[in-house]
Amino acid sequence: QVRLVESGGGLVQAGGSLRLSCAVSGLTFSMNDINWFRQPPGKQREWVATITSGGNTNYATSVKGRSTISRDNAKNTVYLQMNSLKPEDTAVYYCRTINMGFESWGQGTQVIVSS
Repeated sequence: QVRLVESGGGLVQAGGSLRLSCAVSGLTFSMNDINWFRQPPGKQREWVATITSGGNTNYATSVKGRSTISRDNAKNTVYLQMNSLKPEDTAVYYCRTINMGFESWGQGTQVIVSS
């Protein structure tokens, strides 16, 4: 069974930083792309960033230049380093993967950025 567990969220002032973690189990981690999504209060879930199995990265325009996605295949963990946080970054952050055609999500971690 594939399992994703996010951590690292919290309350931070605007301009601050957070590092989110996504621990993955139940699959061959090094062979899977991992995505971060977020869902702001009252809004739809949106894609944030992707890291491929080969380590290539892509970012949404809203976080590009302020965020870095990385992976540690030895720890089966993906990270999302977020800097220069803005109030509009407030959201529940989720990681997701698709393995053998099946989509799996974590339970999410809350990020609140105060102005």
